[in-house]
Amino acid sequence: MRKQVKSKNSKILCDGLSYKNKGDNSLISNILFEEQKGFCAYTEEYLGRADAMDIEHFNPTLKGNEDDAYENWFLVKHQWNSEKSTKWKQFQPLIYPTDDNFEARVIYDNGDYRAKNNSDIEAQNLISLLKLDDPILADERKKYINRKRSEIQAFGEREGEFFSHLIEDNLTQIRYLRAIKEEFGVDIWPLIPNITINNHREE
Repeated sequence: MRKQVKSKNSKILCDGLSYKNKGDNSLISNILFEEQKGFCAYTEEYLGRADAMDIEHFNPTLKGNEDDAYENWFLVKHQWNSEKSTKWKQFQPLIYPTDDNFEARVIYDNGDYRAKNNSDIEAQNLISLLKLDDPILADERKKYINRKRSEIQAFGEREGEFFSHLIEDNLTQIRYLRAIKEEFGVDIWPLIPNITINNHREE
């Protein structure tokens, strides 16, 4: 998982949008999708047309309160949202996904995520809450990285060129953005073009 960046110029803020507990929140969902370039904030897997996705209120205790706002909202796969929703109180205190030191405290380690320091309870709690150490997801990350390493060798391309071509061919082939950066030294985020929800629906 990479640090999540919230834009001060987000349409959500500029238009003063608020989450409706009962009502249509599709506009907020669409904006988050575009800001996250179509990727789940937690799993870093692309949110395809067939994927159930939710507006995740990171701190669920704020939902329905006036303090629940843009900084607390992320677009995620439904499964991750549903499994997290009942565990919030068990994993306190924790580091927030937007924390400036997020990637220094929650480190990538050969396909796994762990706290850099064993004494960092906040980092450990976040990893447990979001299941960043889920063995099935970790195994998928490792298999993906190994496949891409083999493909890079087979095609004889440089890492940056390979992933640029992959994005041009089909963005849904990209997963695990932080793992790509850590394993191949390629910051994939600026290579991904801005995406609109309309383009997503036309895939």
